[in-house]
Amino acid sequence: MSLARSGACKVDGPTEAAASTNARAVIDFDPGRLTVLCTGAEAVGAIQGTGLSVTRVSLPVTKVQGMCGRYATTRTAPDLSALFAAFDETDEQLAPDYNLAPTDPAPIVRIDEAAQRRVLSVARWGLVPSWAESPKVGARMINARAETVATAKAFARAFAGKRCLIPADGWFEWVEKKPFYMTLPEGFAFAGLWTQNRFGLSCSIVTMEAAGQLKQVHHRMPLLVEPDRWQEWLTAPADPALLAPAAAGYLASIEIRPVGAAIGNVRNDGPSLIARLGESVEQESLF
Repeated sequence: MSLARSGACKVDGPTEAAASTNARAVIDFDPGRLTVLCTGAEAVGAIQGTGLSVTRVSLPVTKVQGMCGRYATTRTAPDLSALFAAFDETDEQLAPDYNLAPTDPAPIVRIDEAAQRRVLSVARWGLVPSWAESPKVGARMINARAETVATAKAFARAFAGKRCLIPADGWFEWVEKKPFYMTLPEGFAFAGLWTQNRFGLSCSIVTMEAAGQLKQVHHRMPLLVEPDRWQEWLTAPADPALLAPAAAGYLASIEIRPVGAAIGNVRNDGPSLIARLGESVEQESLF
């Protein structure tokens, strides 16, 4: 389960005060820019993945000011260990979370250089660089833009040698205050970065410009790593080619599912949060 959560909502820039708020608020995926910090039904944006079948939902394209992060990782540690062929070092610290928010503990798959094997670990969501004076800085580092990850001060070193996979079953986005859940039944992985220092193990999700049908939901999305590229992402030398989007067919298989407003409260958890909303949602073509 996630750490204790608060439903507070606040608007601020990327300041230390904003980072320390008890709301599992998200500083913008591009640190240093003005961001809307929010939880609740007003939240705009979240994290993203892939799916099999497309739910035809009519979504108006809207201008978004900021992004809030929320995703679901519903599999147990043994399941993730088997799926990613990774040694489980979570020590029973990991449980399914249907409403994972920034600064919560998150599963990651990384390479243990000493043992030369994949390991399943638990990391704080929000990368805390070695130069940070406080772990609160991590709340501003939940995402790294693919366009600048190789050169950004906070992420360049991790991109060069500490890349990870972040298992997820789906992510949430809000369109005009209505939450939607993007999912892939067999599970998927976000491209991630990790670091470990005096503040512990922490991670960040790499994001890119939204592609295909996801452009209607948000202008950004996570970089998705298809299974046949997992090992390359984890071990290959740093190269711009690693940041290439997933195949169009893979992205087109994403299911966009309307869900209930309960996901807006970070205190909530459980399978009901990813259940499809009832008949009130108009089923039409996405385009």
